[in-house]
Amino acid sequence: MYFDEHNPPHFHVRYNDFRASMDIITLNVYAGTLPARVRGLVEEWAEMHQDELLAMWETKEFRRVKPLV
Repeated sequence: MYFDEHNPPHFHVRYNDFRASMDIITLNVYAGTLPARVRGLVEEWAEMHQDELLAMWETKEFRRVKPLV
C-alpha cells in the first residue's frame, strides 16, 4: 500500500511476474492481472482484513496484517 496514491483506496499485489491493484472496498482487481487461484486467495485475505486495510488507508499508518493461513 502506497499512501501518497490516488483514490479509490487500494493495495498492490505482486505474484511472480504478475502485478495488480485491488480496490479495498469492492475487492475487485482494477488494474493488472493475477492468476485465478491467486486472485481468489487475495480476495479471501482482503475480505478478512477489509476494515484494517481501510483504516490504514484513511490514517496513512501502516500496520502488519496477518497472512492467510
